[in-house]
Amino acid sequence: MYLEFRHLRTIRAIHQAGNLARAADMLHITQSALSHQIKALEEQVGMELFHRRTKPMKLSPAGIKLLRLSERVLPEIAAIEEEFRALHEGRSGRLHIAIECHACFDWLFPVLDKLRHAWPEVDLDIRQRLAFDALEALRREEVDFVITSDPVDLPGIAFSPLFDYEPRFVAASTHPLADRDFIEAEDFEEEMVLTYPVERSKIDLFSALLTPARVEPRAVRQVEMTEVILMLVAAGRGVAVMPDWVLRSVKSNPDYVTKHLTEEGLSKRMYAATREEDTMVPFMAHMIRLCRSEPVKLQR
Repeated sequence: MYLEFRHLRTIRAIHQAGNLARAADMLHITQSALSHQIKALEEQVGMELFHRRTKPMKLSPAGIKLLRLSERVLPEIAAIEEEFRALHEGRSGRLHIAIECHACFDWLFPVLDKLRHAWPEVDLDIRQRLAFDALEALRREEVDFVITSDPVDLPGIAFSPLFDYEPRFVAASTHPLADRDFIEAEDFEEEMVLTYPVERSKIDLFSALLTPARVEPRAVRQVEMTEVILMLVAAGRGVAVMPDWVLRSVKSNPDYVTKHLTEEGLSKRMYAATREEDTMVPFMAHMIRLCRSEPVKLQR
């Protein structure tokens, strides 16, 4: 027996309408075409599907079985059709994120909350375990969006600029460097430096200042959480370099001092990396816009 979705829709329509004329109207076909379709289907099944002499028309036991099948199958077909339609229109899809910036969580969660409300059908997730290999994970399609300050030339990957930020020195207000106008690379030679647990090439202090100057700090201690780094700094257990948006919370706190790195100060840029074909997907473009606007509010 060969069944098509239209056969199941026909069975359901006649059951709901009670006669051929109304069912044909529901299916947007002629009554003659509907009659031929029923006859062909009954020939395939080898038995009658309707009791035609009753008013309204009633399903035979075989027809009832097909009706039960249509009640299971057609809603699933309608649901998958809507999913495909949403994908085609850019209303749904997947947005899995990897972050090469520990401190970015401060502004990322407000961004995701706004995106969730605007695009409720998009599957959002943060794939933290892929942070150490984020761009390769993007190429392998394990993630869809990477936040990074280190753009590289990769085929098929687009880097969209988000915002500029300043990495700043932070220390306890009683620290010997607290009276300096600015901090230079050599000032770190006798310091315990507190950093996030990532490779040095991903840490602004090293990539932008210490490594080019060939300066090695006295010691480096890796700490997972921003709040713990700031607590250790206030206790005089080390110094740190953190993005300006993180240090907004300590600007007016007498336990801390923050300083520019070098006389001119350092400037870095954050980027969103996406696959080129995904950049203009509506929810992806909205995510990029939010990542440009929300962090700036924290920098003020």
